[in-house]
Amino acid sequence: MSVNDSASPQLEDIRQVSSGWINKYVLTYELPDGTRYEYESASRKKLDDYCRSLEGRAAGAAPTADAVCIVPQTADGTLLLIREFRYPLNSWCIAFPAGLVEEGEHLRDCVDRELREETGYALRTDLGDDALDPLPQAGFSSTGLTDESVHVVFAQVEKASDAQPEPSEFIEPFELAIEDVPRFLDENTTPIGTRAQLVLEAFARRR
Repeated sequence: MSVNDSASPQLEDIRQVSSGWINKYVLTYELPDGTRYEYESASRKKLDDYCRSLEGRAAGAAPTADAVCIVPQTADGTLLLIREFRYPLNSWCIAFPAGLVEEGEHLRDCVDRELREETGYALRTDLGDDALDPLPQAGFSSTGLTDESVHVVFAQVEKASDAQPEPSEFIEPFELAIEDVPRFLDENTTPIGTRAQLVLEAFARRR
């Protein structure tokens, strides 16, 4: 039996209850036993786009990326990470460079733009298309809260210029040798993003 053979709740109504940079929605479902169930959700998408995306996924459409998360490596194999002040945490956070995909923007262009803005690094020009190694599809950040989808991309990078973050962005790029990843994970006390934690653990466990 495939995962899609099971009886699923049926979406009946989408009600927007707040709007802004993040929009809040209340979803009303009919459960397989006939009862009604309401669930709160958040999305950057406006109501029409949000409705279309929910309908598309119910029909089996593949997710398109709302954002990218970049796992950059230099020519000597060193990983490039960032320390960034994240307002929802009121704290600095360890992460990989990441950002939103602009409308109509190609994945490669988004990756190169975000790298330049946040770190001053860029995709290696000598490798052409081989500088980019994206995972097969975008995944979802927090399926119990939001519909945000993120495409994780491994990238070969080189220093290009000074970083150019937005005035409200506080970002400190730093390099981490792969052989130092286990020590870093053991000693780090700064909050860390889940994606960065999982990728770093994967590097640490390759020993």
